[in-house]
Amino acid sequence: MDTAVQEEPAADKGADGVAEASPAVLTKSSRRTQIINALRWLAVVVVVGFAAYQLWANWGEFWDTLRDIPWQSSVLSLAAVVASMAATVYGWQVIVDDLGPPIGYRTGAQIYLVGQLGKYVPGSVWGYLLQMELGKQAGLARARVFVATLVHLGIIMVSAMFFGLIALPEIFATSPNARWMLLVLPVGLITLHPKVLTWLTSLALRILRRQPLDHQLRWGMIGKVLGASSVAKLFHGLHLWLLANSVGAPGWTGLLLCIGAMALAMTAGTVAFILPAGVGAREVVIVALLVASGIDPVQAGAFAVVSRAMFLMADLITAGGAIAAAKMKLRGDAAGADKRADETPAK
Repeated sequence: MDTAVQEEPAADKGADGVAEASPAVLTKSSRRTQIINALRWLAVVVVVGFAAYQLWANWGEFWDTLRDIPWQSSVLSLAAVVASMAATVYGWQVIVDDLGPPIGYRTGAQIYLVGQLGKYVPGSVWGYLLQMELGKQAGLARARVFVATLVHLGIIMVSAMFFGLIALPEIFATSPNARWMLLVLPVGLITLHPKVLTWLTSLALRILRRQPLDHQLRWGMIGKVLGASSVAKLFHGLHLWLLANSVGAPGWTGLLLCIGAMALAMTAGTVAFILPAGVGAREVVIVALLVASGIDPVQAGAFAVVSRAMFLMADLITAGGAIAAAKMKLRGDAAGADKRADETPAK
């Protein structure tokens, strides 16, 4: 059953019965939105400008690093990112199915992957809004899509915490004060309990003036999403390791470090919601942990930039594939309908 949405408090209505907001409220809200958007664009300009300067200052070594990456490693690394997205879609779709009638993997992929392109627009909500609108077009209540995204985000954040444990020794070696991070792990584990996760989700919905969940989330659903997120984290680490291994990352130890580094980097990118797709925040974590493992800073920066480009390519490839699959299904349904119409005897 779709999660219901509580209506917003009614505003004053004009002569035509349409709700109207006062000019003062609209002006204040508009100014606040303009200020926030200006700050977001300023942050983007600063991050991109700083990165461009670093590339320009170290271009020779940076290009040498890119040139030394074997093409086989690049192809496999990109394939690992695509595989991680396939696992992520499954986890999100499992939650959607738990909240109502099953939608199937193909429909879930179309909503999630195409909607994810909204994260490249500066701001914290565009990807979520696009997913809700795509879900609405597929016959889902916006609230159902929103709740699925909210629960999914919470579970993958907890999953990232535990995979990030792998990289903590490197972090502690360079930043002993970071040991406070260990305190959040037990809290994250507790939030995975169905009763706690249901309560937290309902609390967030109440804060957003929406009705709470109408049933408790289930262990089976949480386990499947956690498993899918774990698979995605493994592919993320493999993606980075295939790049870093071209300059001699230390074997399986390096793979484990890359898994932990990507888990923390993806979390940093999610938390830095003011930046489009977490640009800058993710790269800082990747570079810091690769440097801590002994890789040259410029080389680490090159791998971080290549990683960002590959995620962008994978987003476009998977979203394009989802759109193509949708069009093929529509053509197939239309052809099937025409065939059945031709086979129907005329009365």
